[in-house]
Amino acid sequence: MKKGTFAKLFSVTTAVALAGSLVLPLAPQTAHADRGVVDLWKAIKPLTTIASAMNTGAHPDDEHSAMLAYLSLGKGVDTSSIIANRGEGGQNEIGSELGNALGIIRTRELQEASKVTNVTLGILSEQIDDPVYDFGFSKSPDETLSKWGEEEVYERLIRKIRELRPDVVIPAFLNEPSTHGHHRAINVITVRAFEDAADPSVFPEHLAQGLSPWQVKKLYVPASAKDYDVRVPVGEYDEIYGASYLQLGEESRFMHKSQGMGRHYDEGPSYNYYKLEKSVVPENRGNTAKEKEPDFFEGIAYTFDDLAEEVKKAAGGGKLAAELSALQKDADRVIAAYPSFARVAEEVHAMLADVRKTKAAVEASGLERAVKQDVLHRLEVKENQLSKASAEALSLVAKVRPETGELVAGQTAKVTVTAYNGGQVKWSQVKLSLHVPEGWKARATGPTSVNGLGYNQTAKAEFEVTVPSNASLFQPYQEPLITADVAVTAFETASVTHVVPADAVAVLPGFALSVSPGATVLNTLKPEEPISVKVTVKNYNPGAANSAISLELPDGWSAEPKSVPVSFAAKGETKSAAFTVKPGSSVKPGQYKVTAVARGNGKESRQGAQVIRYPHIGTTYFVQPAEVAIQAFDLNVPEGLKVGYVSSGFDNIDQYLRQVGVDVVSLSAKDIESGDLSQYDSIVLGIRAYGFRPELIPSNARLLKYVEDGGNLVVQYHKPEDKWKPELAPYPITIGTPLIQWRVTDENSKVTMLAPEHPIFNTPNKITDEDWNHWIQDRSAYNPSKWAKEYVELIKNGDSGEKEFTGTFLTATYGKGTYTYSSLVWYREIPALVPGAIRLFVNMASLKQ
Repeated sequence: MKKGTFAKLFSVTTAVALAGSLVLPLAPQTAHADRGVVDLWKAIKPLTTIASAMNTGAHPDDEHSAMLAYLSLGKGVDTSSIIANRGEGGQNEIGSELGNALGIIRTRELQEASKVTNVTLGILSEQIDDPVYDFGFSKSPDETLSKWGEEEVYERLIRKIRELRPDVVIPAFLNEPSTHGHHRAINVITVRAFEDAADPSVFPEHLAQGLSPWQVKKLYVPASAKDYDVRVPVGEYDEIYGASYLQLGEESRFMHKSQGMGRHYDEGPSYNYYKLEKSVVPENRGNTAKEKEPDFFEGIAYTFDDLAEEVKKAAGGGKLAAELSALQKDADRVIAAYPSFARVAEEVHAMLADVRKTKAAVEASGLERAVKQDVLHRLEVKENQLSKASAEALSLVAKVRPETGELVAGQTAKVTVTAYNGGQVKWSQVKLSLHVPEGWKARATGPTSVNGLGYNQTAKAEFEVTVPSNASLFQPYQEPLITADVAVTAFETASVTHVVPADAVAVLPGFALSVSPGATVLNTLKPEEPISVKVTVKNYNPGAANSAISLELPDGWSAEPKSVPVSFAAKGETKSAAFTVKPGSSVKPGQYKVTAVARGNGKESRQGAQVIRYPHIGTTYFVQPAEVAIQAFDLNVPEGLKVGYVSSGFDNIDQYLRQVGVDVVSLSAKDIESGDLSQYDSIVLGIRAYGFRPELIPSNARLLKYVEDGGNLVVQYHKPEDKWKPELAPYPITIGTPLIQWRVTDENSKVTMLAPEHPIFNTPNKITDEDWNHWIQDRSAYNPSKWAKEYVELIKNGDSGEKEFTGTFLTATYGKGTYTYSSLVWYREIPALVPGAIRLFVNMASLKQ
């Protein structure tokens, strides 16, 4: 068949319904049917090799996607991607979620990206608020490992290596000063793990868990075209996929939408380069001279024939070697049968029977323990791959469908498991089974097996699932709560397909609470001013329910009313209750907390359930306490201050300015292009606004005229790729590159005010050294490297041992007005209610000549 047929009829951008098994729980599937001959090829190609490779990185999107696509999709290598954290400390280009909610999004994106390249995924961060957390940019691997807990993250990496037993490991980054500290840290522990994963004295507790030491055979690191050992031809065009491996890799990167990843590449030669860092391959088998290696696996067993040669040399390995060589012939017959689904299915099932027979022979053999474990692991990987190949070749479409994915403790719900035969091979038997967590009950309400299932027929089993009354609430990083197995017998051999629901199945609070605001300021200059709190309640109970809503308050505080009854006629209804909270008469600066509580139906809830839903990742949830965080401090806000805010979509500073009494108007494109700007005391541009508000650059002259006529324009940080040009400012400002060298990552670094008498430090709030305390994550990002002499340098600040920046906070008069450019990370500090940041931002927005 010509490649054009494949390219036109089948999409490889859609995730595979039956993709490779994951170290992490299988992510909910966004594709409900197989994708024909392309996915059939994707499933059978791995049968041709027993080699394996692992790529390690720090964050979602660190994976070397083109190289992974080449190895997995092109060569069939058993390929894994191990990522340290979940990207919680980054920005969000598709919504307002930050922190843990962003980590949930990026995890789902990473899972979907891994499906595109058919890669096994593992993440070292295991739960919400895990120690292995993306705490923001770091310049140091030592700082990174200290914050993560070096022993903990290292143990998890060693465990992944011992579980997956890769022949080759490739860290995504080098340990060099120009690289993110998180990236450097992963390089450090990956390189160290090359020896330690094979040492039984390193984390000996793994032996009790059934994990034996494993010696990686080669470790490669990224290199350049000038100095490399292996050149990976990612630009090779694959006729079956109708794309190059570089393009296939980018299709996976497009899944990282919250980071704006993914690029379009033209066809043509392209290469990734890697250098051999460590190896245990004997010299007579590896690359002994200075010449380049043909691939990562030079000198490493790559096929069943190669494995047979190794086993033949071991005591008692002669007969087993013959069986392993027979598996190579089986794999060749599978490939030769392509693209006939029926013929491929027959050959796959024959090979599956042979693999199981060989496994039994290996287990019964007298091979030494290490050799036996190695062969058995490779055979188990092959058995799993064959089950997936069987599902594709038989055109099995398997689904598990709960009647609802939103459950509450004590609920009973129906779950249906189906297996559809879309192929020409008649199945002799189908068995459907359901799996639920320990303590749950799953009862079949009818038959769970069918004898004989032909083309266009469906087998179905229904189950009643009961959630225990003490069931834990949903954790987004745990394994799916409900899964199914579909066992299909054809050609006298059974294969098993594991299935998960299309979207997350979650145990949620019966009454899910959300509070508004989620965080607010208590101005201790006006302690008598009450705080309005709105509580919205969603009923997740299956039917009518009644509840009473109240607030838990700090000592000495009060709320009116004390309690609000709410009743629901059906699941999914929402009701609201409004409260007026009055602080204690002698409230002092500090942090306070107000918690919403719902009591009813014999239950009590203090949690909310944030629904996270995007087309490319489906639906999931973030269950968290329903709390209002309150920061009390002194704050002066000019009466009647009116600010026009131009959001880039990456921050919500405007809502916090409104909370403290600023009249904030969100400016539309029309407002910027033709509206009356003179009505605003200040106009504030959100971070990176020039890159994401296309009307800004054509309207920049209007903004500068606004300043010239007496306005106050505040511009927050930009990257060069945000279409920033020095001349956008009234006097040129150049952003420093490389960007890694122009930021301050220590939130506790000393700040010196260079112009302490400037109004920005005095009006309406007096700024002192105390105001630079308690900042979070970073001080500044993407600092300017050059600026015109007209600017006043307001502060100097830098990381320990480095030259301090003086261009972080610049202001200048321009005509009758004021222009301020700031690289301070306001978008993190203000939602975190950092008192000094809020006081200083109000001053900045209040500047007048």
